[in-house]
This record gives sequence, structure tokens and C-alpha cells, in this order.
Amino acid sequence: GVDKLQFINFILKISFFLFFIQIIFTSFVVPKSQDIARSFLRESNVNFLGNFIKPKRFNDTIKDLTIYSERKDENGYLYNLFIKKDISTENFEITYAKKGIFSQVNSNPLLILFDGETISNKNRKITNFSFSKSDFLLSNLKAHTITVKKTQELSTIDILQCIVHLYKLDLDLLKNKNLKINNCRKTNLINILKEFYKRLIIPIYIPILMLIPYFLILSSKENSNYSKLKLLTFLTGVMTIIFSETTIRFISIELIKNSLILVSPFLIFIFLYLIFFFKLTFNFKKQ
Repeated sequence: GVDKLQFINFILKISFFLFFIQIIFTSFVVPKSQDIARSFLRESNVNFLGNFIKPKRFNDTIKDLTIYSERKDENGYLYNLFIKKDISTENFEITYAKKGIFSQVNSNPLLILFDGETISNKNRKITNFSFSKSDFLLSNLKAHTITVKKTQELSTIDILQCIVHLYKLDLDLLKNKNLKINNCRKTNLINILKEFYKRLIIPIYIPILMLIPYFLILSSKENSNYSKLKLLTFLTGVMTIIFSETTIRFISIELIKNSLILVSPFLIFIFLYLIFFFKLTFNFKKQ
């Protein structure tokens, strides 16, 4: 006894609610959480290195340094260590140790080694010395962690301001003369545009995908073409998902091409809703 058009409008209200939830996550929550997670690595230097070293693997978390350990016990001790430190293209140090553990002295990370030997190759001269205990300083080394914000970690406001800045658009609301974003450059413009598309445009397909299955209410189950309608509805939904994900590959630096891609989900939504509106309204008047 429920009017079909009212039912479709109710479904649209739910879809728009999900749309706004998705926008909140993709535009604010996810970028902020990614930035916070990576900030621990950017600011900690190599303080968490002990947690990254995995036994029976050549670990290169630190730049110019490779560490291999045969095993690691529950107390954090590493056994049968192999450490190679590249000083330059031709100079290096190789250290063997029976045991070692990561520690800190005055906030400086270091690796304490026991019962080992260090072999140095400097200017084609090889020297070696044995030790019962040695401190391998890590404070002057850098991790392979990216120290600048990635495009995915930028706030949505920064992305919009960057687009306005690079295209020199006349939008006073988003203009920022003191814009200081390392990723905001012409060589990275494609990534900036794709990130904008993923955050603010792809969620628009949620209402579209929620409308498509309800094409089935436009026909009665007793209709001879109902099975064909079910197949057509399924294929339309699959093609819409594929279309929404593949259009990101067509993003370019040309505003005209991008505007067509950005407008397409709005046009698809309006077209689908008009089908429901005229079909259900016409049938209602006919009855």
C-alpha cells in the first residue's frame, strides 16, 4: 500500500545519508588518520627500529644499513647478527655479533652488541677488531620513512587550495597566497586531481547504486520480460561500479575533460531519477 515514488524518495534519503558518511570518512577521517600514523615515523627517526626487525630477513629500514638476525627472543634480544653499513660507494663496514639488543641512551637510539667482530673497508684497506661488547650508534642514521606528507595525507582543504593555486582560478574563498604544500606542484597535479576525485566525486555513485536495483519495481513479476529486467538491472549495477572506478584513469590536467568526468555522476543520477519519476507518475495517473 506504499506509493512507489515515496518509497524511492525514502531510499534516496538513506543513500544521501550514507553519501555524507562516506564523504566525512574519505575527506576528513582517513587523511587525518594516515597523517597521524605516519607522523609517528616521521618524528621518531629510528626509535621504533627494534619493532621493525624481523628474524631471517635482510632488514633495510635504515638508510645505508642492512641488518640480519637469525632469531629474536621474547625479551627483544637478537641472535647471530649480521650488520652491513655503507659509508660510501666503495667504503663499508660489516659487523658480526652473537647477540644484540636495541636500547636508548639520552634519547639516542643504539644497538648494543655482544661477542662479535667488525670488518671495515676504507679506501681499499681492510681492518678488523673483535669485541665482547660494543655500542652501535643509530642517532646519525636516517630511516627510509618519507618525511614529507604524501598526497593521500593532505587535508581536503589543502587539496582544493592547491588546485585553485595551480590553475590560478578566481575563487577568493579557496585562495591562499601563503600556500606551503610540498606536493602542490605541477608535476604532481594529476595525483592531486585523482585524490580530489576519489574523495568527493566517487561517493556520489552511492545514491546511483542504491537506485539501480529498484528498477525491478517498475515491472510486475508476472510480466514475461521480468527475468530480462533482472539481468539488465544486475549488468547496469556492475557496469556502473566499473565505470566509477575506471574514470579515475581518464583524469588529466585539462579542465574541460575533467569537468565532463566530474559532471557525469550527477547526470547519471538525474537521468535515473527522472526515469523513476515519469514512469511511476505516468503509471499512477493511468491507473
